[in-house]
Parts: sequence; structure tokens; C-alpha cells
Amino acid sequence: MPEFHYRARDHNGYMEEGERTAVSAEVVAEQLLRSGLAPVEIHLYAATVEAKRAAPAQPLPFLHSGPTDADMSLFARQMYALTKAGVPILRGLDQLANTTRNVWLARALRGVATDLEAGRPLTEALAQYPRIFPALLINMVQVGEEAGRLEEAFLRIYEYLESDRKTVKQIKAALRYPSFVLLAMACSIVIMMIYVIPAFAGLFSQFKLELPLPTRIIMGVSNFMVTWWWALLMGLGGVVGGFMLIVSTRPGRYRWDWLKLHFPAVGSIIFRASLSRFARAFSVALRSGVPLIQALTVVAQAIDNAFLEQKILAMRQGIARGDSITQTATAMGVFTPLVLQMLAVGDETGQVDDMMREVADFYQGEVDYDVRRLGEIIEPLLMVVMGVLVLVLALGVFLPMWDMVRIVGR
Repeated sequence: MPEFHYRARDHNGYMEEGERTAVSAEVVAEQLLRSGLAPVEIHLYAATVEAKRAAPAQPLPFLHSGPTDADMSLFARQMYALTKAGVPILRGLDQLANTTRNVWLARALRGVATDLEAGRPLTEALAQYPRIFPALLINMVQVGEEAGRLEEAFLRIYEYLESDRKTVKQIKAALRYPSFVLLAMACSIVIMMIYVIPAFAGLFSQFKLELPLPTRIIMGVSNFMVTWWWALLMGLGGVVGGFMLIVSTRPGRYRWDWLKLHFPAVGSIIFRASLSRFARAFSVALRSGVPLIQALTVVAQAIDNAFLEQKILAMRQGIARGDSITQTATAMGVFTPLVLQMLAVGDETGQVDDMMREVADFYQGEVDYDVRRLGEIIEPLLMVVMGVLVLVLALGVFLPMWDMVRIVGR
């Protein structure tokens, strides 16, 4: 994006100079006017400071990863404490950059400080690093910066990030137990097919028995796995790689996120947890003063589900036509009656943010309860699956052994 050098006068007539990044000089002029500055001169700045900003965006060594949710939550909490205490932002950013353990975040904070020294607003400086700072955070900081309540904006960001971290943990906990059990079952079956069944097959061959159908099927699968194990590994790698490739595309991720909401047992938990994230983010954005359509945009990005994201983004068209939030949400066909009822009450009372916070708390409580009971919900299904597998293996192994006992008895 091009960078422009500007000269402008404030309301006292003093001249200010600086650089701003925008798509055109007209956008820079609008930004200056909104900041209370009268533009005098705006021209394309040849010696841009992109080199200063490039370092945080460059790939770091593989030992370092991007900032986690905990890192961003701690950043918001510290920024709230620093701004409330009256510490200058530049000094606060320098302190955080020197104390944070995440290299990505530290380098981004130094880049933000460099942009602030060049005369850019905090919102514009944060927006240069979209891979570090989410859109919801940037928009809330913008509203707080314009209203002169930056510490309040950071406090709400911190509260939202902490609640969102809890919801994400609940989703992962809902998927961890069944994933672990299925993985353990798959490993057990592979070990039996490769090591146990071949030992029985050698024993059966010595007696030259006519093997029953279940035994022949199990031995055929075992022989195939022993002979073509390398092909199975390659095929498994291809399936995983193909899945990752498909999910990396927009249509593939949309389909996968839709499928996750329809998983047996855990799909309902994931759906309600996603609704809780939507309601909480929507409430925080509206309470912070973010315009409605803009709030829907940033909330859709924060929900981390392509299927629900598309539905939320589609709501903007209805609102732009003049429809109410309740009408547009009903037309999407994905929200529960509780969400729709609370939106309707919020429309009538003008307290949509309060109603959405109630929805978020309600669904978060339900998800807490269901995650704790997840073992009780899934255990019967897993027991049935394990029982069927054990029955098939037992029949395949013990039916020939009964014939062997009869032969030995004779």
C-alpha cells in the first residue's frame, strides 16, 4: 500500500508533519479531518518505511510460533493497566516488547512503536500487522481511541479474549476424548493385524483346517497389511495431505466447518460454543461503539467457522436494505430460537448488546455442562463399536480353535 507524507494544522494553527499509509491521498485527507487536522499538503512519500515494518512480517525461525490466545489476552490486560496508569503508549509498547516471550508479538510491537513515532494513529499502526492483531481488536481500539477511552477498550478486549479462550478450550476438550479413544482403537487393531493374527494363522496352517468365513476375512486383511504396509502408510499420508490441501481452500474449509457442526454427540457442543463466541463478540463490539455493519464483519472473522462466517456476513445485506437484525438473522436459518428471541427483545429495547451477553453466558454454561458429561454421552457408542470389533476378532480366532480342540480330542 502506498505511503503519503502530509503537512496539516491542528485547531490551534500549529503545523504537524508525518506519514500515513492509504490507498489514495483522498483517504489520507479524510483520516486527517477525522483526527481534527486540516490538511495543507499531501504527496506520495518516496522513502517509505516499509523496511522498518517488514521485519515482523518475515518468517521467523521454526522454533518460534505466532502469538497464542494467552499472549494476546496478556497483551490486552497489560495495555489496559498501562493506559489506566497514564503511562505513555510508546513507553508501554517498549516495555511490553522487552518482556513478552513471543518473538512475533515483540517484533510487531516494536514496529507499532516505530509507526507511532512517525505520526500514525495507534489503530493504523496495529492494522499493519493483521497476522498478529485480529480485526475485532483493531476496531475496538479505533473506537476507544476516537472516544478518548482507550483503557476501557483494552479492558473489554481482555475480557472478551479470556472468555473466548475458555470457549476454544471447551471445543478442544469436546473433541479430545473421542479422538483419543478412536486413535487407541485404531492402534490396537493395527497391532493385532500385524503381530497377533499372523501367529494364529501359522498355527491354523499346521492343522490344515477349513477356516470359517470370519477367520478368512481377518487373515486376508492381516496378510494385506503385513505385505502392503508401506502402501498403506503412503495412502494414509496422501489422505492426510489431501485433506489439509482441501481444507486450505475456501470451499473445502466451508464444507469441513459445516460438517463439524453435524458430528454425532460433539457437533451440538461445537455449534453452541460457536454461538457463544458469536454472541459475546457481537455484544463486546456493539458495547464498544463499533457500527453495526462493521461489527458483523469483524465478528464473522472472529468466530473461526467458515460456514457461520458466511451466514453472518450475509446479514449485512439485509441490514443495509433497512431490515432489522431479527429479520436478517431469521432469514439465515442457522440461529437457534433463543438467539432470535433475544435479538427481538434487544431490537425493541435498544439493548442488543446486553441480550447477546446473556445468550453468550447461557450457551457457555450449557457447553461447560455437556463437556463434563461428554464421556457419559460417547461411552455407550464407543462400547458398542468396541464390542462389535472384539466379537468379530473373537469369532475369527476362536472358531478354528474349537475345531482344533475336537481334532486333538480324537
